[in-house]
Amino acid sequence: MRVSFNVNGADVTAEDVWPGESLLYVLRERLGLPGSKNACEQGECGSCTVYFDGVTACACMIAAGQAQGRRVRTVEGLSQGSERGGPRRLDDVQEAFVAAGAVQCGFCTPGLVVQAHDLVERTVGRGGPVPGDAEIREALAGNLCRCTGYGMIVDAVRLAAERRAASGGGT
Repeated sequence: MRVSFNVNGADVTAEDVWPGESLLYVLRERLGLPGSKNACEQGECGSCTVYFDGVTACACMIAAGQAQGRRVRTVEGLSQGSERGGPRRLDDVQEAFVAAGAVQCGFCTPGLVVQAHDLVERTVGRGGPVPGDAEIREALAGNLCRCTGYGMIVDAVRLAAERRAASGGGT
């Protein structure tokens, strides 16, 4: 089957999609977007977290056909393009993960970044307060990391939220 949808602001079409294929497979193997990681294939680890029509979801749990006509935003879509075609600028959350040293092996990082981005947008991005550690940990509860104790990850999310608040908050 053919599946047409919008990924990171661009309309795309995937051809010859098997009906049982996951959105994750289509993103990685058919569209060349390897940021979302394939780990558990059961929606348990969060490594494949993407925005699906503006809501975070595990791409491994979405049948490719369900993406027809929908909007998907991956970790690659968080960075912002240069108006002159130069290098892309990392999103504030991506920059904070680097600054806080929250990237270890990197496998869980894309899903954590997308979920953290969602938290920052839902709180500070809407004029709310910087989320506390408990709220950050709750928001990231569906994203598993085997390398860390989550301390630097929580620090990164807090840093991103603080930077967003200092810059005026809203979108």
